[in-house]
Amino acid sequence: MDNQIINQEIARIKQEYARREKDISDDFYSLKYSANLYMYFARMQAVIFFLRSERLFPLSDKLILDIGCGCGDWLIDFLRLGAEIKNLFGIDLLHKRIKVAKKRLPFANLKVCDASNLPYKDNSFDIVLQSTVFTSILDYSFKKAIAKEMLRVLKPTGIIIWYDFLYNNPKNPNVKGIKKKEIKSFFSNSKIKLKKITLAPPITRILAKYSYLACHILESLKFLNTHYFGIIKKINS
Repeated sequence: MDNQIINQEIARIKQEYARREKDISDDFYSLKYSANLYMYFARMQAVIFFLRSERLFPLSDKLILDIGCGCGDWLIDFLRLGAEIKNLFGIDLLHKRIKVAKKRLPFANLKVCDASNLPYKDNSFDIVLQSTVFTSILDYSFKKAIAKEMLRVLKPTGIIIWYDFLYNNPKNPNVKGIKKKEIKSFFSNSKIKLKKITLAPPITRILAKYSYLACHILESLKFLNTHYFGIIKKINS
């Protein structure tokens, strides 16, 4: 892939995240808010379901890599599910986020890194995660390169966990939804299982103040859900 394209896209992403940091309050995604707490529990229910279905518990011996780990929230979730901190790996483009993650997870393996050129050996990880990373990337070839790297470092028996928007954000042109067809193009010759989860956040923010049950009923109908959650496996696994 052209290094100039990579560098331009990385610069754009960093600029966009700097804007978000400026425009969005620090506690916008805090679990103290009913809507965020509901979406968190619904998402974690899906994580546990898939981990059980793939017989990946216990996690104590599993090597886990989070692509775009941010401040380490997902890695902390895996720690709570039984992973060993020394087996947790994360990369992010932003030094500031990695610095925060290192304070929260001092014995995890965290690096500032470009996901299209991962500093790990082939077939290294049992679980590779990407959560709302691909929708922040606009260049198709960059996304394709990252997917290739995720598959490269994944063990033959491992899984990729995918969680991302399937719709564009009408208020933010820097977020581009990814449909099933595009996901399949990233991970050709792979087994892919996807389901729609996460009731549209604007709706959840209204309903969750009054009724988690109403949120659950609407989410179960799926037509108002905004994310794909799923697993991706190498075809030879």
